[in-house]
Amino acid sequence: MAAKMELAPLRPWDDFFPGMDRFAKPEFGDLTKWNNRVISNLLYYQTNYFAVALVVFLIVGFVNPFGMFLGGAVVTLVFVGSVWAGENQAMVKNFKRKNPTLFVIVVMVTSYFLLTLCGGVMVFIFGITFPLLLILIHASLRLRNMKNRLENKIEGVGLKKTPMGIIMDLLDQQEEKMNKIQDFIESKLKE
Repeated sequence: MAAKMELAPLRPWDDFFPGMDRFAKPEFGDLTKWNNRVISNLLYYQTNYFAVALVVFLIVGFVNPFGMFLGGAVVTLVFVGSVWAGENQAMVKNFKRKNPTLFVIVVMVTSYFLLTLCGGVMVFIFGITFPLLLILIHASLRLRNMKNRLENKIEGVGLKKTPMGIIMDLLDQQEEKMNKIQDFIESKLKE
């Protein structure tokens, strides 16, 4: 899987943080639209998000290397275990497909409780949860212009080869995205 993986391009930082006019509160009443905005931004800005998360991760790791290693190991083991359970247990698979955000929250809460047993909660909060929170806030608030939407749809054919595409696939979000891309392309071909 990793041999076929390609990194998405690093988007210009002035596109990533263009100014307040390109940010808006999501429509909390329309969860589908909000979910689509988050997924589109996660896929489009994935390399920028990885860079931001890596910087925070490295800063916290420099301050407390053992705690960061422990926190990363626990979160990785819980995530891998939950993905395995999602693939092999029908009930978990249905839950993951219907509630991907809640599934990620369950993984994070489980990791949190396991880390409380080890005493690494602050490292978990600042090193792992804080970057995820920053990414979620940006992906929720960042509006997309037509050029970015179109480029995201065009890149959709190869998204499973990018790290975020693989993560979305593990969270059962990729199939919906690919169907939407196919519908978009078909509608544009008909016009």
